[in-house]
Amino acid sequence: MTTSTFASRLRAMFTRNRDDSTLGSSVSAARAVELVRDGAALIDVRESQEWKAGHAPQAIHVPLGKIDTASRRLSASTPVLVVCASGMRSRTGAKKLRDAGFEAASVSGGMSAWEQAGGAVRR
Repeated sequence: MTTSTFASRLRAMFTRNRDDSTLGSSVSAARAVELVRDGAALIDVRESQEWKAGHAPQAIHVPLGKIDTASRRLSASTPVLVVCASGMRSRTGAKKLRDAGFEAASVSGGMSAWEQAGGAVRR
């Protein structure tokens, strides 16, 4: 066995192929609105003050610092979208959830993009 073949096998064992997931690492806000409408979970990783200023009614609030506790509130068979103010914290949250075995993606553009795409916001 050559080194490249061995390395390829190891990579395949410990990484997810693109074909294993219907989501990429991020989705547009318009796609996120559709996915949530179709049953995907939405996790909002913003801090409490940001959440209180306006959030998607169907979102589950889990500040990024507590994202490790989110798995108790999620189904492993349901795709998970992660949103924040701009899309930065949600990338970190989605990566942590993917590492925990969830199919998770960040909502590009955050809550303002969500609202511009027609996503509901409760204030």
